[in-house]
Amino acid sequence: MKIFASFDAISSLALLCLMAALSAHSAEAQRPNRIARLGILRTGAPPDPLIDAFRQGLRELGYIEGKNVIVEYRWAEGKNERLAELATELVRIKVDVIIAAGPGPILAAKQATNKIPIVMPVVINPVGSGLVQSLAHPGGNLTGLTSQTDELLGKWMELIKEILPKAHHIVALVDSPNEIGQSKSAEEAARSLNFGFQVLRVSSVADFSGAFEMARKKNADAMLQLPSAFLYAHRMQVTQLAVKHRLPTVHNQSDWVTGAGGLISYAPNLSDMFRRSAVHVDKILKGAKPADLPVEQPTKFELVINLKTAKQIGLTIPPNVLARADRVIR
Repeated sequence: MKIFASFDAISSLALLCLMAALSAHSAEAQRPNRIARLGILRTGAPPDPLIDAFRQGLRELGYIEGKNVIVEYRWAEGKNERLAELATELVRIKVDVIIAAGPGPILAAKQATNKIPIVMPVVINPVGSGLVQSLAHPGGNLTGLTSQTDELLGKWMELIKEILPKAHHIVALVDSPNEIGQSKSAEEAARSLNFGFQVLRVSSVADFSGAFEMARKKNADAMLQLPSAFLYAHRMQVTQLAVKHRLPTVHNQSDWVTGAGGLISYAPNLSDMFRRSAVHVDKILKGAKPADLPVEQPTKFELVINLKTAKQIGLTIPPNVLARADRVIR
């Protein structure tokens, strides 16, 4: 009897194991072979070196477009008014993560959804603007990297003081529809160095000429270009007008200087930030919540000076400033 009882127990155990294995196989068979779907929202238009840097970051993490990830690109092509519609479209097609690159796309994505995770490759003052509760604990559906532009504004003002010791009045070119408290911080930084300050707001390319005419009327000594994907998309027009008006410019991104003819940039390496933002996307796709992913800060900064532009506007860059430059365009 004991032998038969033992045999029956073994048979029952084997049957249970077989049933569990079949159940697991059935569940695996029913589980969809799902490819991650990402949505990129951008104010400008391709080609975009920063989005290319993000894609490089994805590849480094093993994501291959068309193979194990689908990327839905939505370009506003310089038309701010299209951002809300494009953000809603990404929500409608149910992307897994929205990569909102720039102030306008961030606001449009935030207004479109409070459920789909939003990764910001670069964001200005996310706590002060109310986008996140804190850098360590964002608390909502947004996370990413901050450019610390508020802190950099003081550096920009100091650079102007060094290259233009007699400067007394600064203007700031601002993308009006997508401004997130930038001009107030710029004004505070200007006043700390006893500069007069004027904000020049633009919302379309048609506004550019008027903005520079206003700068001339105000006897501006230099211009700050505050972060904006819209202005970035039209950077050639901006820098050409600056040269025409012989107005020194300080920019938030090296591409303005190396590729578009701006005078000086001192900023985080945005290509590095966009590449690093792919790590946030990877973590979210693997189950992390944006609310728990800290907003990271930049690790690489660079000073870039364009001596060709300096010559065109009749400006001599002091040797001590040139010595600190990471790159000099000659």
